[in-house]
Amino acid sequence: MTSKGKTRRMVSVGLCAAAVAAALAAPAQAAQHTGGGAGEKVAGKSGPAWSLKNTGTDLRFRGLAAVSRRTAWVAGSKGTVLRTADGGRSWLNVSPPGAGGLEFRDIEAFDARRAVVLAIGEGEASRVFRTDDGGASWTESFRNTDPKAFYDCITFFDSRHGVAMSDPVDGKYRILSTGDGGKSWKVLPSAGMPDALPGEAAFAASGQCLVSSGPKDVWLATGGGATARVLHSADRGLNWTVADGTIPAGDPARGVFALAFRDRAHGIAVGGDYRPDQASPSAGAVSGDGGRSWQQAKTPPPAYRSGVTWLPHSRAAALAVGPTGTDLTLDGGRSWRTVDTGSYDTVDCTADFGCWASGEKGRVARLEF
Repeated sequence: MTSKGKTRRMVSVGLCAAAVAAALAAPAQAAQHTGGGAGEKVAGKSGPAWSLKNTGTDLRFRGLAAVSRRTAWVAGSKGTVLRTADGGRSWLNVSPPGAGGLEFRDIEAFDARRAVVLAIGEGEASRVFRTDDGGASWTESFRNTDPKAFYDCITFFDSRHGVAMSDPVDGKYRILSTGDGGKSWKVLPSAGMPDALPGEAAFAASGQCLVSSGPKDVWLATGGGATARVLHSADRGLNWTVADGTIPAGDPARGVFALAFRDRAHGIAVGGDYRPDQASPSAGAVSGDGGRSWQQAKTPPPAYRSGVTWLPHSRAAALAVGPTGTDLTLDGGRSWRTVDTGSYDTVDCTADFGCWASGEKGRVARLEF
């Protein structure tokens, strides 16, 4: 790209970011319903709105990988993977053959052709599949053979290096690593992993219990134990430190469900209690030191939230989603307001403002400003 071309692109991104910021900060006005049922936006609230896309199925999609405003992948129940390349107007079922008995909970995509999907469960139910041709064919690159392991989430630092995590095995979380884009995997040594708390585990609710930022930093979210915690590694999963979170735990249904880091320092945690009859009064927290410490959100999301993402080209705006709605923050996660009441499990954004969400009953939506 020429220097003039780069300049034009930078100006375009800057103008788009400014327009989005203005839309997010606009004064309250009457909300309009959009997209044939997508408009569950809160009356009297302005800002972004989800536009539902017809996936043609009622399956649940807890795995989501946004590539751009036009391209996204979702993965979910009954071993199902869907892909769109036209902004959600049409979806292609690209599920791995013979995977109907598996539960996909996380998917990472590098572009419209390359993706890695994780199936969860005890023993051999935990598997990893990889495609290089848009899902026309898949290769099973990992199958767990340890009956004590249960893999929950997967993340990539770049197109070659990635890690996946299992709930504690013999008292420590297990980390799986790849250096060839998911073609092969190896279990990392556990010497650098702190001991897990009694009853502690991760939540395979949104593919965001294990997240990365930059070439080597990765964070792991936990719950179920006496304290919800966030573990951090600065060397792609070999050595870890641990910090207590502020989101309540002490029960198998409570803890930190999702993390998002916009750089090595600034992170957001969301979670709560996933049981619909239980309150989640402290469902959000923020970190400004790479996860070494966490502060409770001053005005947290009003209910359990399972997914969170930073909005592109913003140092302060982020979205959190859950079964009862979508919340927006404009101050880096310190305060949140509900902007939509539709049910979503996970959310993901790309640099070209391609923000997507997915969840139960085949629900997939793209954010419109």
